[in-house]
Amino acid sequence: MSLQSGLEAFQAKRYQEAVELLEQFSRNCIDQNSSDYLSAQMWLIKAYKATGEMEKATILCQRLMASDNLNVRTWAEKASQYLTSKTVNQPNSTESENQPKTMEKAGRAAATGVKIAMGSVGGNLVLASAVTMTLMFGMVLVLGLNLVFILGSDNPSQGLFFAITITILFNIAAFFFSPWFMDITQGWLYQRRWVDLAEVESLSPETGRIIRQICRDKNLKTPRLGIIDDQNPTAFTYGSLPNSARLVVSQGLFTYLDDDEIATVYAHELGHIVHWDFAVMTVASTLVQICYLIYSTARRLGRGGGDNKIKGAAQNAAFMAYVFYIVGTYLLLYLSRTREYFADHFAAESTGNPNGLSRALVKIAYGILEEGTREKEPSKLIEGTRALGIYDAKAATSTGTAYRVASDPSKIGRVFLWDMFNPWGWWMELNSTHPLTGKRVRALSTYAEQLGLPTEFDMGRVIGEGKTLNKQKLYGNFFLDIVLYCGETIGFFAGLAIGIILLNPSLIIGAPLIGLGIGILIKTLVTFPNYQQAPATDVLTLMSDPYASPLRGKPAKLSGSLIGRGDAGYKFGSDLKIQDRNGMLYLRYSSRFGPIGNFLFGMKRVQSLIGQQVGAVGWFRRGVAPWMDLIQLESDNGTIVNSYHRFWSFIMGGGSIILGIFLVVSVNF
Repeated sequence: MSLQSGLEAFQAKRYQEAVELLEQFSRNCIDQNSSDYLSAQMWLIKAYKATGEMEKATILCQRLMASDNLNVRTWAEKASQYLTSKTVNQPNSTESENQPKTMEKAGRAAATGVKIAMGSVGGNLVLASAVTMTLMFGMVLVLGLNLVFILGSDNPSQGLFFAITITILFNIAAFFFSPWFMDITQGWLYQRRWVDLAEVESLSPETGRIIRQICRDKNLKTPRLGIIDDQNPTAFTYGSLPNSARLVVSQGLFTYLDDDEIATVYAHELGHIVHWDFAVMTVASTLVQICYLIYSTARRLGRGGGDNKIKGAAQNAAFMAYVFYIVGTYLLLYLSRTREYFADHFAAESTGNPNGLSRALVKIAYGILEEGTREKEPSKLIEGTRALGIYDAKAATSTGTAYRVASDPSKIGRVFLWDMFNPWGWWMELNSTHPLTGKRVRALSTYAEQLGLPTEFDMGRVIGEGKTLNKQKLYGNFFLDIVLYCGETIGFFAGLAIGIILLNPSLIIGAPLIGLGIGILIKTLVTFPNYQQAPATDVLTLMSDPYASPLRGKPAKLSGSLIGRGDAGYKFGSDLKIQDRNGMLYLRYSSRFGPIGNFLFGMKRVQSLIGQQVGAVGWFRRGVAPWMDLIQLESDNGTIVNSYHRFWSFIMGGGSIILGIFLVVSVNF
């Protein structure tokens, strides 16, 4: 796709075609500093303006204002002044139905600092922090004792003293030095730069005022402020003490969010500092890693030569360390979710603008999704700071997709139905660093109501619609899916039980394998149902299904463009991203030759597919991050890619049944 074809379409006033051609050229352009790429971006701004997509034009213009090319930067600054002088907030009659439109703001409280009741939202932060830290210190102490005994101390009292001393010193060191280590890694990996408050204020005047207000009211020193020159919007805080905290955001926050929304994000991060939970997370994260390191060390000792008593002690320590690592991880996840609720509440009180933070969360999701369409590789920043960031990037696909088409926030609300009512949402949230977006927006909406404000996302309507959902279908499918998930195990033990009950030696040997095979086949047929009549649909419709499951696949056909790989930072990844008129979805590929086939497909074929218009058939699934297991992909130029998710399940299930029958027959003879 050439730049010239896009320019010709623009000059012929085929503006929508020009947008598509220029976007495709930009995605396929390898050197984003080349004159052709920059020229395409400048013409794309003009094309967006011509089609009425003013918000996209403004966002792209702000990106070019950060260009290293002085001429481009100067042009973008002038274009930005022109764009902002127009009535950008009024939808143009020519505006395409499938493009994001500026949301109307519902207003904010007349005064800041008004107390807002949290009710039952989020649990108890103090209790969560205290329990997490107590258990984590206890875990490391016990593991330290095990290591002391492994080393063979002749004096248990000295060994106990030594273990306690080492534990305390190590955790003190972790508390104070881990932020410095993070400083080094952030600078190296993401080229983070430190800035003063004046620079932040020049980018967002209200943010400067909010930082001063909160630091003054809470008697805090202004945190060290950092900016990462990445257009993926995110923000995070880390450190050991409130007066030495670091608050880092990406440049994309200023690109995608309005002034008042940026201020609520900064207030949210300052809430982490005021509550000290950022420090607890810093230490707890370190302690979880210590558990894993002790597990690895003890496991190696247990496998090595030497005294059997020491090997046995090492194996016990490895087992305990792994259990503590798993328990510590879930404690950390619970603390992480709880602290997000409290930081949201703090931001709502401090700014008097809970609607602004709701809007910010949705627009951050949109920004992450939009940047994903521009880049062929997923952002290492978003993946690397997932646990620390204000928003879980894995949840961005559904919310960001809804925002792309939501002139009416009710469309976003329908996507939140899954978050609020699907039991898989609760299950998936246990493994998430952040609460589900729908639950956060619901809490912020209740804060807006307490302040006497209208809400931008009518969560009352969403709750009302949720009450009309078929509960038997929701929970019946969930519990059936849980049974389905254990299908192989159930089949194996059912076969074993039949053999024992009948006291038949051949059945005791062969029936478990037959049961295992039957369980695998049943699970496969339900998980990957018949797709011959898969309906044509779009990404938003799939996202809006409140009954969607991560196990029970929903056959579907999508049409769109392949815009990049789905594997973060992996240049030979076999998974893909498809974008249709409504949004983006991950396509998971599976070769019949297993991981080797996936690698070869990612290395040899994926790059040639990116940028092509395709039709995709697959099984849609919904978790924190939705995706589709690919069945077949067909491009406009006739290229066909087949994926084989059921292949090895059928081989293993059928093989297990045949082997079981063979053993039964052999033993009988």
